[in-house]
Amino acid sequence: MVVFPKAKINIGLRIVEKRPDGYHNIETFFYPVDLADALEFVVRKDNRRSDTLRITGLMKDADPDNNLVMKAVKIMRQSFDFPAIKIHLHKSIPVGAGLGGGSSDAAGMLRALNRYFGFGLNSEELRSFAGLIGSDAPFFIDSTPSFAEGVGNILSEFPLDLGRYRIVILYPDVNSSTAEAYAGCVPCPTGLSLRQLLNLPVGGWRGRVVNDFELNIFRIYPQIGKMKVGLYEAGAIYASMSGSGSAVYGIFEQEPDLPPELAKYRLSTAELS
Repeated sequence: MVVFPKAKINIGLRIVEKRPDGYHNIETFFYPVDLADALEFVVRKDNRRSDTLRITGLMKDADPDNNLVMKAVKIMRQSFDFPAIKIHLHKSIPVGAGLGGGSSDAAGMLRALNRYFGFGLNSEELRSFAGLIGSDAPFFIDSTPSFAEGVGNILSEFPLDLGRYRIVILYPDVNSSTAEAYAGCVPCPTGLSLRQLLNLPVGGWRGRVVNDFELNIFRIYPQIGKMKVGLYEAGAIYASMSGSGSAVYGIFEQEPDLPPELAKYRLSTAELS
């Protein structure tokens, strides 16, 4: 069985408050994009009883045992009995990019197992399993545009459709970490809420719909900030870093003609090989 777990971008990200447990409550908007990994599994025909994962593409040297796909399989095995499987994950979504690739892969594994073996779980139940994997993993069960609150795990529908625009995603040769993104961030819940700002026309988002992580990440990695500026110079009506980075994206009225210094960093969907 083959599924194609999609990436997401964050449109706006506000640090609302620091929680007693040390985490932060945020508000952000998750929007699915066409960039996707490819995830395939088959039931083992040999005598081996263990699950195996082979990774190709951007993460071919990664440790399979520490991949969230394997965590998803182990979580499902705690509730269901099914044969050992062989898994192939082809990565097109880079790690540490703020695009949710790992969480999407894990959610894709949950959905695929549920469908193939007929476990009968509905979306709400699958989201509950996904919540054991990561705060943004429940979003990827349905991958529908969603407003996210809490630590990113409280989702609600939000009617925003960007289908008429072109979304261009750039990935620089650096990896920013969530810890770096949060360092120095001060909760600032004042002003219009993100929900209110997202109701503005897309052309009115610039300078209003902000990602609170950008200030610190751009200071540490100025090349990421320069990419955002470059997207605006190329004609984007809105540009932002996604999540904690390091990917940045631009929303365009039509397909842009990117200069070579930006075009070489553009991400595109790759098929399973």
